[in-house]
Amino acid sequence: MNTEQFNELIEKLFGDLLKQFNNGEEFAFYNYGPELISRIGYATNITPELIEQAAQKKVDLIVTHHDAWDFVFGMKEECHKLLASYGISHFFVHLPLDYADFGTCNSLFKALGIENVIQQSIDVEDRSLPGVGEFEYPISFQELSERVSTVLCESIKSWKNSQKRIKRVGIITGAGNSTKSLRDAHDSECDAYITGEKILYTIQYAKFIKMNLIVGSHTFTEIFGVKSLVEKIKGKYDSLEIIELVEDHDE
Repeated sequence: MNTEQFNELIEKLFGDLLKQFNNGEEFAFYNYGPELISRIGYATNITPELIEQAAQKKVDLIVTHHDAWDFVFGMKEECHKLLASYGISHFFVHLPLDYADFGTCNSLFKALGIENVIQQSIDVEDRSLPGVGEFEYPISFQELSERVSTVLCESIKSWKNSQKRIKRVGIITGAGNSTKSLRDAHDSECDAYITGEKILYTIQYAKFIKMNLIVGSHTFTEIFGVKSLVEKIKGKYDSLEIIELVEDHDE
């Protein structure tokens, strides 16, 4: 696969989502690598350490959900310096991947064994509405918590705020800590809400509205969407080698 074919495939996979979020901050292809792409490394985040790892594994292109954050001062500049030095290209795709039918939310539903997606996560007035899905049969909150921890391969935080068995689940991957997001899940009659970040108000409001709450990490609630994307790329170009780049469970 060459870079032109890669960009054409991205346009085909995301369609109108690229037009909707074409503000220069939600996706970009940084072309520092070879024209012919043979090996793709993927992760949720781009960091200098991840680029060093990609170089050791002879990756041609890194695919991530996030770009380097501007407010992690100086890191974006260091990442571009390293990408250029090692000759590795980088593609990131943020909100379009959150809202794609194969993206972060739906991929986490699938990983948790939730096949019936009632409402896909969408952007409304510049904020995310939770995806809503249902288990075929209700399970206990403890079982759901254990399942989330197992799927994410990390310790999670959980608050059992009602005695309901869990059938309907709301999800915003990553930074879904807003009380508005919890209210949206409550309005959608969810029995539990899963996200990747929390603050004090998240916990207080969940308790107040009796919403069962599970919080994993920003990184690992979103990795499944990136994995789904690179699997679709490999499905088109089977000769590609796909490697998951290792990120720490720092959160």
